[in-house]
Amino acid sequence: MSDQDRSFRGMISNAEFIRKILIAIGLVLFTLLLWKLSDVLLLAFGAVLVAILLHSAAEALERYLRVPGRWSLTVATLIIFVVFLAIIALFGTQVRAQFSNVVERLPFALDNFAKNLGLGTVSDDLSEIMNNAPTGGIAARLAGIGGVILDGLADFILVVIAGIYIAAAPRLYEKGLVKLFPIRHHEQVESSLQASGQALKLWLTSQLIAMSCVAVLSTIAYWLIGLPSALALGLIAGLADFIPFLGPILGALPAVLIAFSVSGEAALWTVLAVLAIQQIEGNIIFPLVARSVISIPPALALFAILIGSVLFGTLGLIFGFPLAVVTYVLVKKLYVRETLGEHTTVPGESDQSGATPE
Repeated sequence: MSDQDRSFRGMISNAEFIRKILIAIGLVLFTLLLWKLSDVLLLAFGAVLVAILLHSAAEALERYLRVPGRWSLTVATLIIFVVFLAIIALFGTQVRAQFSNVVERLPFALDNFAKNLGLGTVSDDLSEIMNNAPTGGIAARLAGIGGVILDGLADFILVVIAGIYIAAAPRLYEKGLVKLFPIRHHEQVESSLQASGQALKLWLTSQLIAMSCVAVLSTIAYWLIGLPSALALGLIAGLADFIPFLGPILGALPAVLIAFSVSGEAALWTVLAVLAIQQIEGNIIFPLVARSVISIPPALALFAILIGSVLFGTLGLIFGFPLAVVTYVLVKKLYVRETLGEHTTVPGESDQSGATPE
């Protein structure tokens, strides 16, 4: 082999090495970019959930009320918007007053709960901390809270608007995402997206029904027990139920704390009511409305929610479970079935064939 050939091969080897280094650097930079944009990506995922909800409502109108396909999404969006405004108009003032009552009674409820545990008065300690804090620090905290509320409202509006756009032309965004992958993988990626979307649709529909049932049952139970602001406490329980496992606990805490401010008997009945409602939801309501919904092992789902909250904060806590649903579908389809060659049912696909997912 001549020196010229050796030199040429050496140049090729060096070029290949440099190419691999540049690819590795590019992957690292891309990962860092995704990490920096994690909040935006989670909001985009929230928009996808809104789009699935709107699309499901449009399909229901088209199927059961014979609304023309080109108008079904518009009618579904208007109905949801009008119902939302009607709820605000009918119950807005009452709910706002009840929420204010809950906020006012929580310090007293915390004191009663702490006294029962022999911890003294908690609210006085909090007041002392606030009084000893610099005025500028308190103002900054209040401004920060206001900023968080405004940011959350802006994010919510953004998610809803983006969800409407996605629901109006889902195939456009799906095809755009598929084209980011090599042509030989287009069919596989497209089927995976469709399976994930179907699994999310089933989970989201059943979850909204379960949340509504929990809100109604909780409101009735708290009213019968005699808790103040039963409607607000019931709404808190229903909304928190969107987060599986941790949500019911978080949603029940305000009711239990306020029950302690009423009496020990009321607290006991509230705890029993919460346990009974969760048993009804888990053993009666959810099985009836979610027969074909993806079933994720409870420990895996719980850790997915905790990991999401640690990595991404509040958004990760809210979207941790639906993200776990998508991950579970993709792992079963792309890894277990396609890579390992194992026979397994994929939730989004098996629903269409009538099989029961594993």
